[in-house]
Amino acid sequence: MKAQLSKWLSITVPIFLGIFIIIYQYNKFTEAQIQEIVGYFKNANYYYVFLSVIVGFLGNTLRAYRWKYMLDHLGYDSTFANNFMAVNIGYLLNLTVPKSGEISRAVIVKKYNEIPFDKGFGTIVAERIIDIFFLLFFMLLAVVLQYDVVKSFIIDKIPMQLLAILFIAGTLSLIALFLVYKYSKIKMVLVFKEKISGLKEGLLSAFHMEKKGAYFFQTVVIWVSYMITYYIATKVIPETSTLSVGAIITSFVVGSIAIAFTNSGFGAYPFLTSKILLFYAIAEPAGTAFGWIIWTSQMLLIIFLGVLSFIMLPIINRK
Repeated sequence: MKAQLSKWLSITVPIFLGIFIIIYQYNKFTEAQIQEIVGYFKNANYYYVFLSVIVGFLGNTLRAYRWKYMLDHLGYDSTFANNFMAVNIGYLLNLTVPKSGEISRAVIVKKYNEIPFDKGFGTIVAERIIDIFFLLFFMLLAVVLQYDVVKSFIIDKIPMQLLAILFIAGTLSLIALFLVYKYSKIKMVLVFKEKISGLKEGLLSAFHMEKKGAYFFQTVVIWVSYMITYYIATKVIPETSTLSVGAIITSFVVGSIAIAFTNSGFGAYPFLTSKILLFYAIAEPAGTAFGWIIWTSQMLLIIFLGVLSFIMLPIINRK
């Protein structure tokens, strides 16, 4: 019963949060502003939308190809086709239950390539950790290039007392968890330590594999492709087509955070994008339309590739 309730809440809460953000934002718009947003959709340059989708597709392809390096290092043969379809299905499932896509990827390669779930999942966790470091790099770059904007957007809007409390609480929680994991003799903890041994092997594979140079080079290319995707997308409406490099990096980071920490950015991505673009003298209707055009185009790509992969995966592996 508790598992079903938890699963139901993990699906509905992010969706309702996204719906709340959408309703909250649009209630602030006048009828004229709403018509202005509709006009941006009608007059957008969809050539650049299509081009950004193509570059985004190439980024997904590289992610699937890069995954093979870690799996090969662990001694398991994985096909590019299965990896690619697993990545697409993972992105699709993340639109429903947050982070369920990572589990589905490990399940797929276990079923079709006989790769143990814990080791496959460990490689995916390693990917995510590396991605977090790259996101942190872009966040730092945004602070360096656009300090005043970042400060106004984040620091001035969050009480420093709250930040201090969250930091102290988080640090103490991590210390407590480490001590329990390290020294506890409780049966449940011992079983947990045994279960994650395979996860640890997969997690460390990124740093021990022979082709780690190629792996990290492709990681750089993947994140550059994300930046190029976003840069191309800024050309879809006139208001965002002249954004500076610093503005593009800052708004890209804000959008990435919205996607990483919500249900694939539903509601949150256009909302936060419009808010950060206000600091660059782009009116909220234009920023909102821009955010929705980018988000919708990328989500349509995810849905198309995910559904197609669901259909093709058992067909390709029918033997």
